[in-house]
Amino acid sequence: MLIAVNKQQPTLRKSINFFTSTRSYAEMASNQAAFLDAPSTPLRVGSTPMPKPGPDDVVIKNHAVSINPLDLGMAASGRFCKTLPWVLGQDVAGEIHDIGSSVTHLRKGDRVVGHSWSLFTGQTQDGAWSLYSNVPAKNTAIIPQTLPFTEAVVLPLAIDTATSGLFDEQKPGLALEWPDAHAEKSAVKGVVVVYGASSSVGSMAIQLATAAGYRVIGIASKRNFDFCRSCGATDVFDYKDSSVVDGVIKAVGDDTFIGVYDAIGTAASSEIDVAILEKLGGGSLATVHDVPANLPANVKAKHIFGLGAFSFPIWEKFVTPALESGKLQCLPKPLVVGKGLESLQKAMDRLKDGVSAQKIVVEL
Repeated sequence: MLIAVNKQQPTLRKSINFFTSTRSYAEMASNQAAFLDAPSTPLRVGSTPMPKPGPDDVVIKNHAVSINPLDLGMAASGRFCKTLPWVLGQDVAGEIHDIGSSVTHLRKGDRVVGHSWSLFTGQTQDGAWSLYSNVPAKNTAIIPQTLPFTEAVVLPLAIDTATSGLFDEQKPGLALEWPDAHAEKSAVKGVVVVYGASSSVGSMAIQLATAAGYRVIGIASKRNFDFCRSCGATDVFDYKDSSVVDGVIKAVGDDTFIGVYDAIGTAASSEIDVAILEKLGGGSLATVHDVPANLPANVKAKHIFGLGAFSFPIWEKFVTPALESGKLQCLPKPLVVGKGLESLQKAMDRLKDGVSAQKIVVEL
């Protein structure tokens, strides 16, 4: 059973006196989390200490969290869990409850979305599946007042994973130019193919590449063609179609071909990726799983890891204004399966059953 949490907006700068107490609001709040005690065991909801923000962090009072395939894999195997019990989760949306001493662009009470870094820090206070989470301020962005938390929370991991393959200059994938939230539409800079275009990461890759001035060709299930086009894809092909490679080649036309972003990363998708790259004379491949073996010499490949400082420019300069202007959409749409930390196990089970062009979300 959840402990009651004070509903007052955490915007006060000074300590609040409750009768004889002089403790601050941040000190008086209570926290709970959904713990993974061992691989392949049900989640357990229990008390946990309130997060304490580092100088460059913020503590977010979570109003919504999402479930990613990565979370399912970690829960099943224990991989990447630095210790047990562990707090899973990557995506949070809510209000800033506490703030680090060096953070100047955010304030207590701001409505935000953020990407938790427990995978990087190894600290359970940085996990998303809790009432309050510690999040790097540079991986946090203000969202419009009218945007529901349950919609905003589909963004964070997808943004960082897409950014890793599209724009990261330290470990080049496709090495595209960065998107500008304020830029007018310009001439096409080149063509990018996105495999798994209707997935959370794939649909974000379409949005970001399109915002950066590139034309995107999607590969997805036929039933999701309209969804992929709503994200910005100009052409979409069925991954089951035996002529998918030839269709993509024809759609590229005379435009400059940049490469393939593979948001699925299976043996079957890699086979199609490489066939496209070979027929178009080479290029770059960014994949969410292991780089295929025995690649042609004219194909440069990168394994994507969706966590790191490489995404800071997107969060700092793009996310907030792009949400305000509509250049960035909260896609795929959330499928809210429950409310409260106790609903997270049900949410994981729902994701195991499979979803298409949706993202599983729990409201808190």
